[in-house]
Amino acid sequence: MKRNIKIATAVTAGVLAIGGVLAVGPVTADPGGAAPVAAQTTSQSVLTNAHHQGRHHDGPTDGIRQHDGTCNGAALAEQGTLTAAQRATLASMAEEEKLAHDLYTAFAERHDVRVFERIAAAETQHLTAVRTLLDRYDVTDPTSGTLAGEFTDPAVQATYDRLLKQGEDSLSGALKAGQTVETDDIAALTKALSGLTALDAHQVYTNLLAASERHLAAFEQWIADE
Repeated sequence: MKRNIKIATAVTAGVLAIGGVLAVGPVTADPGGAAPVAAQTTSQSVLTNAHHQGRHHDGPTDGIRQHDGTCNGAALAEQGTLTAAQRATLASMAEEEKLAHDLYTAFAERHDVRVFERIAAAETQHLTAVRTLLDRYDVTDPTSGTLAGEFTDPAVQATYDRLLKQGEDSLSGALKAGQTVETDDIAALTKALSGLTALDAHQVYTNLLAASERHLAAFEQWIADE
C-alpha cells in the first residue's frame, strides 16, 4: 500500500491560537510567525484548548485521519510569577518548538508523507504560544531572527543537526527522529510543569504536552506500520 494513503493513528494539531498579542513574520525567517489558525476577537490573548472534545474523524487523508472535532476557545489565564529557572526554561521551550518545526519541515520536503507537514504546522502555532509567554514575562526570545535550522543554544543546534542527518535519506530514520523529538518534549514539559504556579504558563505547557503526546502516538504508529 502506498505510504501517502496509508491510515495511521489520528493526528490532531493541538493548535494554540493566540490573538491580539504578537506581530509575527514569515515562517522561513521566524518559524513561529505564521498567523494563528483561529484568532479570537477579544482584548485578551486567546489560545485554543488542545484538549479537543470530539473524537470523530473523517476518512483517511494522505496517510492520516484528519480531526474534524471542534476546539473550545479559552482565554489565556492570568499572568503569575516565574522564578529565574522557570524563565530560563521558558526560553528553552521556544528553541525546542522551533527545532520540531524546522526538523519536520525539512523532512516534509524530503519524504512524500503528510504527517511531517501537518505536525510542522502545529509546531508553528506552539511556538507562537510560547512567544506570547516570553512577551508577557519580558524574557528574550532566543529564536528571534534566526533562520530555519539555526539555534542559539549549541546543544540544541547539535541535536537538530544529528536528527536531521538521521532522517535525511530514510523515512524510517525521519520517523524515529520525530519520535525522539516528541519524547524529549514530553519529558521537558513534564519537568517544567512541576512546581509551576503561573497559571498562564501552566495552561500553555499543559496544552503543549497534550499535543506532543498525540504527535508521539502518530509517529509510533507510522513506525509500527513501516
